[in-house]
Amino acid sequence: MKKIVVAGCGFGGLQFVNHLPKGAFDIMVIDKINHHQFPPLFYQVAASQIEPATISFPIRKIFQKRRDVRIRLAQVLAVNDAAKYVDTTIGRFDYDYLVIATGTRTNFYGNGKVESNALGLKSTYQAINVRNYILHNFEKLLYADEKEGLYNMVIVGGGATGVELAGAFAEMTKEVLPKDYPNIDSSRVQVYLLEGGEHTLAAMSSFAQNYSEKQLRSMGVIVKTGTLVKDYDGELLTLNNGETIRSRNVIWSAGVTGNIIGGIPEEAQLRSGRIRVDRMNRVEGLTDVFAIGDIAYMETEQYPKGHPQLANVAIGQGKNLARNLQRLEAGRSDLKPYEYRNLGTMATVGRNKAVVDLPFVKFKGRFAWFVWMFLHLMLILSVRNKLVIFINWAWNYFTKNNSLRLILKDND
Repeated sequence: MKKIVVAGCGFGGLQFVNHLPKGAFDIMVIDKINHHQFPPLFYQVAASQIEPATISFPIRKIFQKRRDVRIRLAQVLAVNDAAKYVDTTIGRFDYDYLVIATGTRTNFYGNGKVESNALGLKSTYQAINVRNYILHNFEKLLYADEKEGLYNMVIVGGGATGVELAGAFAEMTKEVLPKDYPNIDSSRVQVYLLEGGEHTLAAMSSFAQNYSEKQLRSMGVIVKTGTLVKDYDGELLTLNNGETIRSRNVIWSAGVTGNIIGGIPEEAQLRSGRIRVDRMNRVEGLTDVFAIGDIAYMETEQYPKGHPQLANVAIGQGKNLARNLQRLEAGRSDLKPYEYRNLGTMATVGRNKAVVDLPFVKFKGRFAWFVWMFLHLMLILSVRNKLVIFINWAWNYFTKNNSLRLILKDND
């Protein structure tokens, strides 16, 4: 039986394994964390709107009924294409086919000081960390002598994550903060959204960009476009125009870079950390090594600069590769090139505020917000988690309050 090693169990890796027939391959899934995560809702964990367990799914639970799937908690370090094995933090594993689905991590663009002092939002753990940090700084507002930096909340990066987080924080400061902290002057709390480009939601239509900026500003968010961060020392944020913002709450969502592994030919590596692949997701220069999802860079006629790093792309590539490997094993040569079908993009700004970009129509407002909620619920793995999240959303919608504002950290 052929051995398949899958590095990473995000959207792409999970769908790849799920679309392989049971018992056809000896599959090993290697991931450095023991759960599949749902990145589109990290911001809701950070803003105390949902529980982290509802968007995190233990990998062993997912594959409980798959005796052909083995799980190893480790990090893949390098691939040896000639000898067909991967080196990991717990040893060496042989493969007949290797699928790299390692995703991305936060890109600080080489700014070490920013990386040391800003908060990332690329994992469930980091989302919990943001929640802890923000809530703890609210507590400090009750007794700290220097309060200006605690009052200012800065999100760097105006993509979907930045826009959604800014809207969530704006609602929190107006609806929750006065109830929990009546002795804090909530009117002094400022939420900043800094974007290096000309508009927020750069990957979406001008319709979505204009709507998101207008709604954020109406919610009190200070939106600054064409603005880059030069430095951040943990207290003072310095911008490219010379302006400074004093803040102890800086969340970085300005970009990503691929979690590339060793052994990939240099000519197949991009500066963005992505790996060049052909239309069948085969890594250029290697034989039985494939890359899917955010880590993969595939040029097509419709997408000459590569596909957008979206869940739908990873899911589609995972499914397509699973079918192609079955064709290979059956001795067939009719492999199907991957073709991305754009199903549209969407983003939410806050309660009753969302924008949906579909290929054939664009709409905004309350209906868009309900569509956003429904489609995200459908992507959540388990029925139980769908129900818990729906109940949380419904409770928050009608009460504008919840009881999820827990600071979970070591007292030391």
